[in-house]
Amino acid sequence: MTMATTPATTVLYCADPLNGRRTDPHFAQEARVLRARGAAVALVDHDALLAGDAEGAVARVPAAAGGVRYRGWMVPAARYAELDEALRRRGAELLVSPDAYRRAHELPGWYETFAALTPLSVWLPTAPGEVPDGARLAALAAGLPPGAAVVKDYVKSRKHEWHEACHVPDLGDPVALRRVVGRFVELQGEFLAGGVVLRAFEDFVAPEGAATEVRVWWRGGEPRLFTAHPDSPVVEAAEIPARDLEPVRAAVRALGCPFLTTDLALRADGAWRVVEVGDGQVSDLHRKVDPALLAALLTDDQPVSAV
Repeated sequence: MTMATTPATTVLYCADPLNGRRTDPHFAQEARVLRARGAAVALVDHDALLAGDAEGAVARVPAAAGGVRYRGWMVPAARYAELDEALRRRGAELLVSPDAYRRAHELPGWYETFAALTPLSVWLPTAPGEVPDGARLAALAAGLPPGAAVVKDYVKSRKHEWHEACHVPDLGDPVALRRVVGRFVELQGEFLAGGVVLRAFEDFVAPEGAATEVRVWWRGGEPRLFTAHPDSPVVEAAEIPARDLEPVRAAVRALGCPFLTTDLALRADGAWRVVEVGDGQVSDLHRKVDPALLAALLTDDQPVSAV
């Protein structure tokens, strides 16, 4: 007989947009595992939250739920703060504060702490749909060394449209730079987060038999789980030597966020580099990884082993 643990927290999952009483199908298996372990699960309306109706979004969260964790689709930092306020009015509190969420979720929040470990980056605050003019883009690009760059916003890139809306082969080509940035802004639409970011291009390689990027899940400043990046067709995560992980651990602790992820990739010269940092609540799990491994990070269980 499986022993159920007494839940220290409630985990808030996104509801199915077609049936508000069920968990969104993308997270349903995770939620089932948590319930089987004795954890409490409640549902939030992600669409209502994005629309600015935080009160409606938390209508199904039990009153006086105490400490809660969100686990679901990405939420803009401002909407996350509204979620926290709405929950507090119901006697609940997000264990990852709005300030900690923003620091981990948006590149300007974590970049300085990880600057020595990640590609050189510059950014320009812009509104959704706003494409900076050539002069502003040239001034921004001047902050990077000559050569290629990657375009993203404070949260995401469009790497699946690599040539169209992500990779700039030469920052010295102002026409190409504005074309790629313009297409990126167009495709992001209303979901453009914060502004335009340019990152110096670094050449990453896939270790033999493993995914190009390793997603490291951190809880309380310790690496608790190693998985392949969720976009990878390969499920095997490469082993990161302790000497390479230690400076990442120091940066994670300096950032001071309780639950986050770092995506690491092996540069062609043999250096492990931090490609991205994210809040663990909104970081996706590779579809072939057992969700029971993540359940330990959402509850107060003992550390899990690397996979």
